Amino acid sequence: MMQDNQGQGLPELDIHNRRMLLPLAYHLDVVDYLRREERHAWEWSGSGLMTDQTEGVRDAMLRDTYRLEPQGHPAVFEACHTAMERLGITAPVTLYQANDGSMNASLVYVPGEIHLVFFGPILEKLDAAELLALMGHELSHYLLWSLGEREHYRASRVFDHALSYPDARPSHRETARLLSLNTELFADRGAAIAAGAPGPAVAVLVKVMTGLTNVDPEAYLRQAQEVEAASGKSRGVSHPEAYLRARALQLWWADDPELAQWLEKQLQGPLSIEALDLMGQSRLTAMTRGFLARFMAEAAHGSDEIETQLRAMFPGYGRSEEVPLDLAQIAPERIDDATRDYFIALMFDLAMADPDAVDASMLAAAKIAAEIGASAQLTAALRRDLKWTKARADKLVAQAGKAA
Repeated sequence: MMQDNQGQGLPELDIHNRRMLLPLAYHLDVVDYLRREERHAWEWSGSGLMTDQTEGVRDAMLRDTYRLEPQGHPAVFEACHTAMERLGITAPVTLYQANDGSMNASLVYVPGEIHLVFFGPILEKLDAAELLALMGHELSHYLLWSLGEREHYRASRVFDHALSYPDARPSHRETARLLSLNTELFADRGAAIAAGAPGPAVAVLVKVMTGLTNVDPEAYLRQAQEVEAASGKSRGVSHPEAYLRARALQLWWADDPELAQWLEKQLQGPLSIEALDLMGQSRLTAMTRGFLARFMAEAAHGSDEIETQLRAMFPGYGRSEEVPLDLAQIAPERIDDATRDYFIALMFDLAMADPDAVDASMLAAAKIAAEIGASAQLTAALRRDLKWTKARADKLVAQAGKAA
């Protein structure tokens, strides 16, 4: 296979197919959050970035891998340098073949140097365009982590450190997971840029997944569209599922205007209180304050007991200063069932705080539940948590419907 690649030469890049390789929105959101909310961790992440890691990396690689030389593997180095040129990267390169039998490749990050490791027979399985795509993918990790003041590498470093502790918070794990998924999509875009088309990048995904020598990327893209229609959000831990990566790359290459919304749906899904990243926590906190203001406006009733309950939830909460939430933000497709249950529980807490206002408060709760598509959950909660009879719960929902 390698001899064939050398004979074919590398495909030329169509100037019309050039794309800007920019960090995804999630990358920017994470960096902004860390700078704003986690200043100590952010400052720590910038320490020691220029420490010379070269010798340690080189010693480990020489012990555990076979170092490739340009004379013995000219096609591999030609592909690497071509991909670097197309991605705008200039740095010395060292390539290694590991003894692991699973097909894959990875970047060992050292500022100012390229160290790529190949696993299994991957170099023998790829044609010239696919080899470019493979190089582009791995080099894009280097590119992302080298941008600006290496802020994206610093963000990754923060979460690698946080997750090294067994008591890492779920929000840290979820943020790290989503950051990794978005980074792989960024690298897939770099693969397409290096190859001059998305097809070779998709082919590499399928070959790594299956071990096959010959694959049809167009057929897999058709398959990916079928899977997408029947699947929920990604369950990937470090990499999105191959079908999702292929589809995301196809949409990006086509400049699909709905890509941002599609990515949010496929990677994050509806807002879920059970799987919040750090930004989601902040978002849900702000939504909760607005939701309470909306509920109180609907109930049109205030008392010392309810005010005390509000301040217990948010010290310093002032009803007149809060902006009521637009309920479109928690429409059925925007939040999951667990989060709907959370909002219903909030209303119950306020309604039960003042025994003299239970009826008015519960009617307001039923109206809001109807607006966010949660009437069935409200009824179930009334019967389960407050031990209401079915007739009483149904009557409340009916009253809310008439008052709407």
